[in-house]
Amino acid sequence: MLRKEVVWSGVFVLLGGWAVVCQAAEERTYRMEEVTVRAEEVRAGKRFLPDVTGTRIYSGKKTEVIDLQAQPTIVNNNYRQVLAKTPGLLLSEETTPLLSVGYRGLEPHRAQFTQVLKDGIPIHAEMFGYPEAYYVPPLQSIDHIEFIHGGASLMYGPQPGGALNFITKEPATDTPFAAYTENSFGTDELFSHYTAVTGLSQPLGYRGYFHEREGNGFREANSDFEVLGGGLKMTIGQTTDSRWIVGYDEYHEEHGEPGGLTKAVADSEGRDATTRFNDRFRLERYYGTLIYERDIGEETRFDFRTFGGHYRRYSKRQRGGGFGTLPTGSASSTNSIEEQDFYTVGFEPRFRRTYDAFGQEGHTLTAGLLTYFSDSPREDQRGTAPDADSGALRNKSDRKMEYLSLFAEHLFRFGKLSVTPGVRLENIWQHVKEDVNADKAGVGTPLADVDEFDFVPLFGVGINLDVTPEIDLYTNLSQSYRPKIFTQAVPTGASQVLNSDLEEGKSWTFDVGMRGRHWEALTWDASYFLLNFSDQIGTSGNTIENVGDALHQGVEFATEVDLMGGDRVGSVSPYVNLMLLDAKFTEGPQDGKTPQHAPQYTIRFGVEYAFKDRAKARLGSTFVDDHFADDANTTNRTIPSYKVWDLTGELKVWKEYVALFGGINNLFDERYYARIRSEGIDPAYERNFYGGVRAGVKF
Repeated sequence: MLRKEVVWSGVFVLLGGWAVVCQAAEERTYRMEEVTVRAEEVRAGKRFLPDVTGTRIYSGKKTEVIDLQAQPTIVNNNYRQVLAKTPGLLLSEETTPLLSVGYRGLEPHRAQFTQVLKDGIPIHAEMFGYPEAYYVPPLQSIDHIEFIHGGASLMYGPQPGGALNFITKEPATDTPFAAYTENSFGTDELFSHYTAVTGLSQPLGYRGYFHEREGNGFREANSDFEVLGGGLKMTIGQTTDSRWIVGYDEYHEEHGEPGGLTKAVADSEGRDATTRFNDRFRLERYYGTLIYERDIGEETRFDFRTFGGHYRRYSKRQRGGGFGTLPTGSASSTNSIEEQDFYTVGFEPRFRRTYDAFGQEGHTLTAGLLTYFSDSPREDQRGTAPDADSGALRNKSDRKMEYLSLFAEHLFRFGKLSVTPGVRLENIWQHVKEDVNADKAGVGTPLADVDEFDFVPLFGVGINLDVTPEIDLYTNLSQSYRPKIFTQAVPTGASQVLNSDLEEGKSWTFDVGMRGRHWEALTWDASYFLLNFSDQIGTSGNTIENVGDALHQGVEFATEVDLMGGDRVGSVSPYVNLMLLDAKFTEGPQDGKTPQHAPQYTIRFGVEYAFKDRAKARLGSTFVDDHFADDANTTNRTIPSYKVWDLTGELKVWKEYVALFGGINNLFDERYYARIRSEGIDPAYERNFYGGVRAGVKF
């Protein structure tokens, strides 16, 4: 307890110190005759993030900018198209609205090893105890996506799998009112609707949206889904030096889970079969944010983010099933019902100071803290019918998390060379208390009541060299780690045993590469990476323990070039990116085996055409080598190599007000699958079509 009080005392001292620094900086600003802007904002069309943006330093880090405004309209959050130009990420594709993406051979399920954020705010159900990203914002509300490879653990949180940051659109500043609506239809009764309004009436800016999409899916039964959501973003002083941003989002989603298949069925004409007719999943999310941004002169900036809300996950699944088979036996007349609620609140102040020293301009210090609290009760019930919505209580637990992270990075400039060391001090308090566990009661095992505290310091350094004005050499070495999740801190099974000296998983990532930007027509990035992940937590028999170490290494390459570059005929831009990966377990029960979802190659290439801002089209492909869907490399968890092509297009038919768009996903009707779970193989969508119209008005 003393240690906890000391840490919190340090927080308030740091906040007080910031107030003094900010006040002093503000006073000095009035005496300055000349200042230089050194924090660059992200602009559409840039492939890499600038050295400094807002209160964040990207110098010496491998980064990507995914500009959604440069692409034809993407329907139904098709992330295969979104990530077409981004190496390092691999989709575990499914036909539900949920996202599963892996990073350089780390497990992709619900992006649990990758930090997923919206406007810099984490959107996992629970950042550490249950780090699964069930909610992802509709792509129509997103301006661009930032992806940070190495060094993300020091900037956003400790996860080893990089960071995906969805940056939402700002309220319009050139009109008091504008609105547009988008409606599209597609295969298997797909329907998607999005309507947004935006404008600025000084000092108030606003952007609100409503989104609905639904479809029946291609399986015989129980593959339907429906998404309903909306949000509001309001700004005060959006174009001034002192800005308030208020946001609220609401999201509802339900889908059926048609069950997995065996390999024989998944490879046949009957791959649309259903093995689970009653399994359902529901999600509700209510979340609010309050952001304050203050430019204190042109060399100092202070940001403060407050966020919180309620996240509810509900599922019901029939018991008695096997791998890819219909449920059988006496258990099949019952089901397992799970409800988890996540009540969270957090705040994050960040500070940036740019200054000149030693005859050199542009030295930059950033510092901040992130504190986060969650209350996550869970209940498990046993229904007396395969489609029961409630039943007898089997498990009830109270789970709480408190988190505090202090972090700082400093960009030192020495002519063309810049060095950015960083540190992040992680403090996690986790409490799990079982109130009911029917399985343990039957064998006389006492209910768990566990309090744990982990303190983990993380360090890193990034180096950037401007070889020429167009070419950078960069390298980054950063630590990260994987905290214990709730079910690893307290196993729910009666026969499961927790190793007494269980440690959190630790990792470090090394990147070295070169990238270039030439004539506004050519961009390229080539790098080598090494990811060492030790003390991974897993299960050996009935024991939860540190099961081994793994080494992931490889190369990544991405390039895009505009071959025409003229307004008369438009632009033709071929692109290609690839990841070559060698991943192996080096210790533990899986020694010598390949980690799941670690194909030796992932290649994406294609070509885009754009005529001014009137027409856009893309033909793109994804080629993935065969790989395993589990760490044990079992035969029935093998994912064969696959090749998928997509064709999309968009055309403005009347000025800025009316546009048509459409596309063909899986153009050549590849029969494949990219996701295998314990219940069987989840086949990927065969060829499917969509088309729609967007209409807008502006005053």
